[in-house]
Amino acid sequence: MTVPAFCRLAAVATPTSDSRIGIEVWIPAGEAWNGKLLGTANGGFSGAIAFAAMAAGLTRGYATVGTDTGHSGDELEFGRGHPEKIVDWAYRSVHVMTELAKLVVRDYRGRFPDRSYFEGCSTGGQQALSEAQRFPRDYDGIIAGDPGHNRTRLILGFLWSWIAVHTSDGRPVLPPATLSLLTKAAIAACDASDGLKDGLVDDPRSCRFDPSSLTCRGAQSESCLTEGQVVAVKKVYDGARNPRTGEQIFPGWARGSEQGWGTYILNPSEPMRIGFFRYFTFHDPKWDWRTFDWDRDVAFVDEQVPFLSATSRDLRAFKSNRGKLIMYTGWADPVVPPQDTVTYYEDVVKAMGGSRETQTFFRFFPVPGMGHCTGGPGPSSFDALSALERWSEHDVAPEQLIASHSSNGAVDRTRPLCAYPKVARYRGTGSVDAAASFACVEPTPRGRSGGPGRQ
Repeated sequence: MTVPAFCRLAAVATPTSDSRIGIEVWIPAGEAWNGKLLGTANGGFSGAIAFAAMAAGLTRGYATVGTDTGHSGDELEFGRGHPEKIVDWAYRSVHVMTELAKLVVRDYRGRFPDRSYFEGCSTGGQQALSEAQRFPRDYDGIIAGDPGHNRTRLILGFLWSWIAVHTSDGRPVLPPATLSLLTKAAIAACDASDGLKDGLVDDPRSCRFDPSSLTCRGAQSESCLTEGQVVAVKKVYDGARNPRTGEQIFPGWARGSEQGWGTYILNPSEPMRIGFFRYFTFHDPKWDWRTFDWDRDVAFVDEQVPFLSATSRDLRAFKSNRGKLIMYTGWADPVVPPQDTVTYYEDVVKAMGGSRETQTFFRFFPVPGMGHCTGGPGPSSFDALSALERWSEHDVAPEQLIASHSSNGAVDRTRPLCAYPKVARYRGTGSVDAAASFACVEPTPRGRSGGPGRQ
C-alpha cells in the first residue's frame, strides 16, 4: 500500500501509575488531509497498534490514530496483579488515544478535526460500542462490526462450547472434518428458506437443521456423527444455560458457522481465553476449567470485572450529540454468535423508544453468509465508512450497503445488505448474483419464504 507523506507522532500515555498506553497519530501533509480524524481499533486482547488500518485511513485523507491498549501480546497474563491495565484494555486506552489525537491534530494543523469517526470489528466492535456508551462526545460517527461487546458472557460461551466438544481429559470429540460436514448439511437444509437457493443461509434463526440427521447408521466414519457427537453439537447450537434453572447464559453458535469453530472451540488444548478466569476473576494461575459451577460461578465472574463489557442500552447521550452508529454482523460468524448482536440492537430499540426513533441514529446490517468480520460464502466486502460519512455530514441515512464477494481477485456476486429488520429478497428477474436484482423489504415471519424465488 502506498501512503501519502505524513507526520508521525509516537507517544506513551500514563493516566494511572500502572498505565503505559502506546499511541500513534499520523497526519497527512498539506492538502492531502481531508480535515477529519479516524480512530482505529484492535482485535482479540491484542496489544498491537493496527498500522494497516491506520495506513488505509491515511490513503483516504484521514488523520489516523491507534493504540496498543496498554500492553503487548494477546494473552491475558498482562492483567495479573495489574487491575488498571485491565481497565486500560477494556475502555480507557481508546478514550485517551482519541483525546490525545484531537489535541495533536489541533497543534499540528491549527484546528481540531471537522469530524471524528471510529471503525472497528470484533474487539474493535466492542471498542466502538464502548465509545458510544461511555464517551458519547468522542466521535461523530462509529462503525461497530461483529462486536465482542458482551465480553464476559462471550468468554463463558467459549468455555461452554469447548467443554461440549471435549472429553473430561481435554480430548476433542469431533474430528476436524466434521465441521465442514455440518456446515454443508446446514446450508443444504436451510438455503432455500428465504425463497432463493443461492448457497447462503439468509437468517440462521429460521434454520431448523437437526444434526441428528447425520447420525451414523452403520460403521462410524467422518461422513456421519455418533450419538455423543450429535449431543455435543446440539450443546454448541443451544448455547450456555444454567443447568438448574434453564436460564440462557449466552446464545449458541449459529447453524452455518460450524466450519469456523476450529480456532475458538475445537482446536485449543484448553478453553479459549482461559486466562480470563486465571488472571482476571479467580486469580489462580492453576485454575482448572473442570471446577466451574454453571449455577454459582456465572454471577461471580460477572461481578469481578463488570466494566469489561460494553452492554449499556442507553445511547441517549450519543444520540443527543448527533452521533451516528452503524453496526453489522456476519450471520455465519463462528467467533461472536450473531444472535447476541441482534439481541443488543433489539434491546437498544426498546430502550430508545422504538425502531423509528432508534434508526434516526443507529442502523444495523446483518450479513448473510459472512464469517467473523469478513470471509465466508456470502458477499462480505462493503464500504461502511463512506455510508457513515454521508449520514453524518449530509444527513443521508443508509437504507442498504452494497456488498461484494470475489473469487480469484474478481467480483462474482453483489448483494444489498439491508438495514434491520428489512431483508434482501430476489425481485424474480435478473441475475441472482447482482445486487440490482434484490430489494430490501419487511421480513415475513421466520421460517417462511419471503417473496419470489428460484430453486
